Amino acid sequence: MDTVIIGILGSRLDHGGLGSRRHERWRPSISLLMHDNLPVDEFVLIYHREEQQLATLTLDDMAALSPQIRLTSYQVDYENPWDFEQVYSQLHEFTRSYPFDPEQHDYYVHITTGTHVAQICLYLLTEANYIPAKLLQTSPSKEGVQGCYQVIDLDLSRYDQIASRFAREAQDGIAYLKGGIATHNPAFNNLISQLEHVSIKSSAPMLLTGPTGAGKSRLAKRIYELKKQRGLVTGKLVEVNCAILRGDNAMSALFGHVRGAYTGAMNQRMGLLREADKGLLFLDEIGELGLDEQAMLLRAIEDKVFMPLGSDREVGSDFQLIAGTNRDLFEQVQQGQFREDLLARINLWTYQLPSLKQRIEDLEPNIEHELQQFTTKAGYKVSFNKAAREQYLKFARSAQALWRANFRDLNSSITRMATLATGGRITEELVSEEIGRLQYAWSGFGQQSPVDDGLAGVLSAQALAELDLFGRLQLAEVVRVCRASRSLAEAGRVLFNHSRTQKASANDSHRLKQYLQKFGLEFQAIVKSS
Repeated sequence: MDTVIIGILGSRLDHGGLGSRRHERWRPSISLLMHDNLPVDEFVLIYHREEQQLATLTLDDMAALSPQIRLTSYQVDYENPWDFEQVYSQLHEFTRSYPFDPEQHDYYVHITTGTHVAQICLYLLTEANYIPAKLLQTSPSKEGVQGCYQVIDLDLSRYDQIASRFAREAQDGIAYLKGGIATHNPAFNNLISQLEHVSIKSSAPMLLTGPTGAGKSRLAKRIYELKKQRGLVTGKLVEVNCAILRGDNAMSALFGHVRGAYTGAMNQRMGLLREADKGLLFLDEIGELGLDEQAMLLRAIEDKVFMPLGSDREVGSDFQLIAGTNRDLFEQVQQGQFREDLLARINLWTYQLPSLKQRIEDLEPNIEHELQQFTTKAGYKVSFNKAAREQYLKFARSAQALWRANFRDLNSSITRMATLATGGRITEELVSEEIGRLQYAWSGFGQQSPVDDGLAGVLSAQALAELDLFGRLQLAEVVRVCRASRSLAEAGRVLFNHSRTQKASANDSHRLKQYLQKFGLEFQAIVKSS
């Protein structure tokens, strides 16, 4: 493992003068290269733009003292070295730009030089794992210019109060996992808050459950990106839908195969597990895996090794697993379709994602998110006019809106209206058409209404969406009677057959006409629509 030291140039302590006598003085950054028991392969020197001359001299002296090491410089330019926000912001930018690789390098952060503010910022960035390092402190000694050093290995569990300073970072992580959508559902927000913490602190398997379209795949991708940002994974994200894996193809796709492992296996195949080494493997619909694949997967999770198909030699892969399913895996265990030991292993962190109907208060911000996504892809802005927005929201929140595919349905719906919008405006007409499309798509599942009540021929989709079930059933029966009658009066006599006998002068036609007018209907139009 290479050793990399990251330090800030000390404008006073590293300044030993410009003459040869500087080599007779203890200079902290230079002294780190003088210890036989601390071999250094790379030194990253952070310096302020106003210290260019001293930085050049120091780097030249380092190169002369240890010509074999790699020297890297990074310039900062904060106006006030005592302004915590400025210093922390620029050092934080350094952590984002430097290619940390903790698998190949041991990192040490030198905190002896620099202002106290800079030292504190370096400490905080190291404690939060933005810099995956140990701390290094140096001091002069009587033995000579090399001085002495001390390594400080942070035990993060001892610093709970300091960790509270990163509440903002945690909130940024939470917002990232939610895709920047300002969600309001308390249960969902609590789920994401815990998931952000677990994503940073744990590399154990996770299980995401919930109905199709609830966002499992999108959330898995965001977990990976968050872990990658924090330097917790260096490999790639590998995704696979287990529902498409069957037989030898499943074994080969997941675990790889050697040449000649089965008929048609002309070349060696690495397999998805090895592709996910040092990264994250997302197995969507894990309940679809066969029992043999489940057994091999369990060993790969626990021991980090497995046997490619047709091979007699084990291979390894160190990956984190996220599994997704819309099935009840406990029920599958009872039916003998899923291994109980595998479920126990992946069930450490389980998160049930709610459906769109279960978090309907998040509908409006998700609509805005979908519009923003469309705008980004299309290159022009699309939005609702006020009336159309209210019309769509009223339907979307009603019992008529099934949202069977959850956020996939919502995405498709917004995409259709945005594509058809003229001049970037979604109108009431477009909303009415879209409501009709959605209701037609959902009607095949038999949940639009208890029976085919015939109202679709006399009322618009929006008007039907605004009816309670009680009002719809009542109106459907009135329409049925009207269609079976020869006149408005005859329909009135049938509908008011009891109450009309209690009146001195019954006016059945007028009563029925008033009722129909509440829905904008006329008797003759109803008869013609039959």
